[in-house]
Amino acid sequence: MAHGDLNRKIENYIGDIPSLPVSVSKVMEICNKTYSRPSDLNRVISLDPVLTGRLLKLINSAYYGLGTHVTSLVKAITMLGINTVKNLALSSAILSTLPINKKVHGLDMEGYWRHCLCTGVTSKFLAEKQGIDPRYQEEYFTAGLLHDIGKIPLNAVLSGEYLQAVTAADSEQKPLFEAENETFGINHSLAGKMIAGAWKLERPVTDVITYHHEIDGYSGNNMSIICNVAIANYFALVYEVGFSGDKKPVKPGKNIWKVVGIKEDSFEVLKEKIYSEIDKAKIFLRLS
Repeated sequence: MAHGDLNRKIENYIGDIPSLPVSVSKVMEICNKTYSRPSDLNRVISLDPVLTGRLLKLINSAYYGLGTHVTSLVKAITMLGINTVKNLALSSAILSTLPINKKVHGLDMEGYWRHCLCTGVTSKFLAEKQGIDPRYQEEYFTAGLLHDIGKIPLNAVLSGEYLQAVTAADSEQKPLFEAENETFGINHSLAGKMIAGAWKLERPVTDVITYHHEIDGYSGNNMSIICNVAIANYFALVYEVGFSGDKKPVKPGKNIWKVVGIKEDSFEVLKEKIYSEIDKAKIFLRLS
């Protein structure tokens, strides 16, 4: 199939993806205002019983380990913080919109989401190590969770051909995004950018999705989070947590490690802590 025909199929697939729920869009709008209060979010979220349930389920999970059971939505919003609520609403809505357990030829979706979850958890952990303001650490998790979102339309449109790309990447010892370019004329970063545009995702998350494999081509203001997710993605691939189709990970360049402020040989020390956090964060894959 010609690359142009495939691109149209991908565009049609993305065009058919349901919009994010109105309640999630309202949450994003409120959280992006300079002065937002938990009561503002409570008025929106309380009208969406599904989102309310996800929020209460998360705050009472081991992921936060509060040791007390929270039943009040306002209290949950206050304890989690506005930015965390925003990112929870976004990530849970996306996970409920896109397939999680569906198995098709190219990628096993359970393995795919485990890889994404590991990348998100590792990215947040590295943000904490960097001293990133706790109010923004959840954005690092969300960016890591969604960094490979473009693989879903590629895998869904032509799963058999996507399996060929995965196989070629393995047999020819090349990164998957290069095999995607050769097979389809488009890679998962560009497909992900299309999804980010359709959903109007925030710029840091969109930039991570678009540039996590091509950081040298980036000149914007979100270099820190992109480098962070690139290293987190490398961790997930090296330690084979889940599987996203890439058996030949490209080690991030030295400048990327410098931006994040982590040594290249420090993963072994961090591994146990990260694995523990991944186990707790599995709640995200059960929120939808």
